[in-house]
Order: sequence, then C-alpha cells, then structure tokens
Amino acid sequence: MGMVFCRACGKSLHDSAPTCPHCGAPQKLSGGFVVGAGAHRDWLPALMLCLFVGFLGVHRFYVGKIFTGILQLLTLGGLGIWTLIDFIRIAMGSFTNARGERLVSA
Repeated sequence: MGMVFCRACGKSLHDSAPTCPHCGAPQKLSGGFVVGAGAHRDWLPALMLCLFVGFLGVHRFYVGKIFTGILQLLTLGGLGIWTLIDFIRIAMGSFTNARGERLVSA
C-alpha cells in the first residue's frame, strides 16, 4: 500500500482511498472498478438487457451511451452483430459506461 495521485486534481492520496480527499473525485481501485459517488451501473442488468432487448440498444441507454443507443435502435443492433459484441464485452467485464468506467459487479 502506498501513495498515488488523484485522477482529477493530481494531488497525492493513499492508493486505497475510494475518493480524493481534496476534490472528491472517485478513484480506481484494484480490479479496475471505480468506487465513490456517481451513476454506477451493475453489469448483470446490462447483460440481461443486452440479451433480451439488445437489438433496440436498451443496454446502451442504461449505461448512458445515448448516441450509440439510438444508432443501435435504428440499425437493430447492427443487424445483431453489434449486440453480440456488446454482450460478449459485458460478460467479460470490458464494457464501460458513458464516463469510461467499467460496469460494477454487485
């Protein structure tokens, strides 16, 4: 355990701190998940939305990716290919929300 720099303000903080004590920005912890304040989304609801209504882009609306959600809605999930890729990415843990944060596991 040591010291790291805040992702937002650059000030030094302990590497286990969930948020920066100076600016309050959430910090990444081990495992790649971001903790702290913010609109975090669980991966399981996103996975289920992708599985059942992914061709409508509902899972992208759920994580805040409105523009690409509309594109999936208009293209029926890229004729299913885009939806399949999203499903695999959500299941593997590499899918992110609109702020670039990985989806959290409950």
